[in-house]
Amino acid sequence: MIRRLAAAGLSLSALLALTACGADSSADTARSQDEVTLTIGDQAKTLQTIVAASGALKGAAYKVKWAEFQGAAPLYQAVQAGAADTGFSADLPALQALSGGVKFKNVAALKNDGKHVGIIVRKDSGIDSVKDLKGQKVVVSSAKGSVAEYLLANALKQNGLTYSDVKVQYLLPTDAQAAFASGKVKIWATFGVYQAVGLEQGGRLLVDGADGRVSGYGFIGASDKALADQQKKTALGDFLRRLGTALKWTSTHQDAYAKAIEQRNGADASVAKTLASAAYSQVLPIDSGVNRTVQGVADLMNGIGVLEPNVDVAKSADTSVLK
Repeated sequence: MIRRLAAAGLSLSALLALTACGADSSADTARSQDEVTLTIGDQAKTLQTIVAASGALKGAAYKVKWAEFQGAAPLYQAVQAGAADTGFSADLPALQALSGGVKFKNVAALKNDGKHVGIIVRKDSGIDSVKDLKGQKVVVSSAKGSVAEYLLANALKQNGLTYSDVKVQYLLPTDAQAAFASGKVKIWATFGVYQAVGLEQGGRLLVDGADGRVSGYGFIGASDKALADQQKKTALGDFLRRLGTALKWTSTHQDAYAKAIEQRNGADASVAKTLASAAYSQVLPIDSGVNRTVQGVADLMNGIGVLEPNVDVAKSADTSVLK
C-alpha cells in the first residue's frame, strides 16, 4: 500500500491559485472553448480524485489534462517550464516558488483547518512536548520551504524556542516515510497521506497545524503564459468555480470521498478516511484577510532564512479570475 501511495505522490499540503492577465489575440478569438486544453498540475491525484468523484467537470466545454507530481517543488518547476498551466500547494510552497522566480500568480485561495500538517514522533522517541525538540534532529518533508517546515518554525516560536534550536534535515516524503517506519528517523514534520501513514506505522502526533499553527490556506495558481491566453483564462475561471463545487461536495460526502481516495490512490480505509476529513473545503477569492495572514507566514520564514528574498503576497495575487 505504501508503495502505491508513494507512486501516487504527495498529498494535501495545500492548493495553489489560478490567475489572469493579458489581452486577446486574433488566434485566441478564433479558437472555441472545446479546442482549449488546460493542463492541471496535481499532487497525489488529489484534485483528480475530488473532481472525478464529485462529477464537477461534467459539461465543461474545454478539455482537462492532468500532470502528476510527487511534490510542490517539481510541480512549480513544471509550471515554469510550461509543462503545466496550473498547480496547487499550501501557502509556503507557493511563496517559495514565487521567491525563486517562477512566473505565475496566485488567484484563488483554499481553506482547511490545518490538521493535515503535523509533527509526528515515534512512540519510543522520548519526545513528549515541542520543548523536548531542543537539540534534536527533525526531518522535514519535502524540500526546503514546505508547509511542514512552517509548522515546525511556528510551533518552536510559540514554545519559546528558535529555529536554530533544532537540526533540520530535508527528505522527500517517500524516503522519510521509509526511514521513519524503520526507526532511523524519530521526529518527522510532514503532511497529508504521509502523516496518516506515519501515524499508522508507530507514530504519535506531537502537534498539528490547527489553531493557527499553520494558516490553513492553500493556493491555486496559473502560469503567466496560461493567463495571457484569453481562452485559457476563461476556462480557468470556470474550472475554479467547478472546483469550489467539488470541495463543497467532499465536505458533505466524506464517506464517498474516502472511498474514492481508496480506489484512485491505493490508500487503505483508515488513511483514506483521515485524508477525507482533512481536505480543503472552500475555494475563496484572495482578499486582504488572506493576504495579511499569508504575509505573516512569509515574514516568519524570511526571518529564519528559509524564504529569501521575501514575497509581497498581495502583489503576487491576481483577483480577476475569481471574484
